[in-house]
Parts: sequence; structure tokens; C-alpha cells
Amino acid sequence: MIKTSFSTLACPDWDLQQILSAARDYGYDGVELRVVSRELDLWNLPAFKPSSIAATRASVEDRGLVVAAIGSSACFHSADSAERERNLDSALRIAEIAAGLKAPAVRVFGDRIQPGSTRLQAMHWIAESLAGLSSRLAGSGVQVWLETHGDFASAEEVAALFALIDDTAVGIIWDPANAFAQMGEAPRLPPTLVSRVRHVHVKDLRRDGPDSFRYALTGDGEFPFGTMFGELTAARFDGFVSFEWEKHWHPELVAPEIALPHFMRWWKSREMA
Repeated sequence: MIKTSFSTLACPDWDLQQILSAARDYGYDGVELRVVSRELDLWNLPAFKPSSIAATRASVEDRGLVVAAIGSSACFHSADSAERERNLDSALRIAEIAAGLKAPAVRVFGDRIQPGSTRLQAMHWIAESLAGLSSRLAGSGVQVWLETHGDFASAEEVAALFALIDDTAVGIIWDPANAFAQMGEAPRLPPTLVSRVRHVHVKDLRRDGPDSFRYALTGDGEFPFGTMFGELTAARFDGFVSFEWEKHWHPELVAPEIALPHFMRWWKSREMA
């Protein structure tokens, strides 16, 4: 059965207790941690220190919730191996928090083909980094999930990238709205990617042209949700769909007190349709 969560990008000013209470009160099954109290590097907050992590996990569980995933800022597109290693270290720090909270994965990016690099070079750097990170997390209970984003948002590009990765513990956070926003690509899952999809980001938008779009409350935009859910049904997906309302990056968006309950009303109306 598909479960619901929301990314804390929706509520960047909230502290952890506000986040957890809202998730419970609005009827979500979990939360996807990305930013808390305006802090993206969660290891800087007292609630996520090793001495506090058990109590923080108890706060989550006491509300009947789970941490569906934790987002890092790590990207692996750089031609500089030292830069890629710094990003790997950042992902490992987030993964320690994920393990303490019994979250299944840390989210990372590919992400952009850098000036002077080719697509194939970037793909090899990203694939190598993902495999290396996954190897270092083996036995921790935490997987590596790549978000479909940036220059690796389309189904074709993601499939080509994962053709270079043998490790089945490396999964995908499928965010089809990213490819739809950039190029109008309809949501689709090539057969080679079906088993890789572990988590799904959901958001709505209206396109004004290539790479030009405006976010909309769920159901008020033009994203083809019917196509997306058709693909998920065919894939027998039973993980989390996570509402990603990017207010942290787009402060002009409406408040979380509006967007978060709106999503759950839309979700329940969709289930009853």
C-alpha cells in the first residue's frame, strides 16, 4: 500500500516538533527530512547529535510516524575527485542520522554536467560515487537513493546512468515533475528502472516553456498525475509518495499550513475516485 510523507522543504522555519505534530495532525504516514529550523546540515542541530538521536527517534515513533528518507545536499558531478569525496563525506554524515532514525535511505544528486566535462564523463563519476557510497553503507540498513534531477532527470538519461551501476542497493527517488518541468516529458518508467524506484516525489506545476514553470497546489496545475500513477501501478510500487512543496527555495509559495493539508485532501479524493 502506498504511504504518504512530505518533504520539510515545505516548512523550512519549523522545528522538529512542529514538523512531527503537523504530519500527525494532517494524516501523513511519515516525513522526509531535508531542512529543519532553516538548517540543511542536520548534524548541526541538537536533535540529531548522537547523544540525542534515540530520543528523536522516539518522538517520531510516539506520533505513529516514520522517517521516509533524509535528504542530503551531496552531488557527484564534479571533475575534481576531492570535491566528489567531500560530497561523499557529507552524505555519510547524513546517513549516520538516517541510521539512528531507522530511515531507509539518504537522498543524493547526480546532478549537472559541468563546464568542460562530457555527459559520459559525468555519468561515470556519478556512477562510481554512488557505488562507492553504497559500499561504505553496506550493513548500516541505509541505502543510497538518487533523485532524478538536473541533467539526469529524464527517463532516458537515468536509465543510461543506472546501466553503469551493478549494485542493486542503489535506488531512485523518482521525481517525474522535474523532467516534465524541463522538457515536458510525460512520466514513464523504462523496464530497467522499475526495480530501482524506492520513493516518489509529488508536486504540481504549470509550464510556461522550456525550463520555465510555476508551482501549483496539487491538482491545480497541469502535471499528468494519471500517467504517473499508471506507471506506479504497473510497477506495483508500495513505498512512499512524498509531497515536495519547495518553499525553502521558493519563499513566494503559500504557507505550509495551506499546502500540506491541501495535499492530503487531494490525495484522499484521488483514492476515493
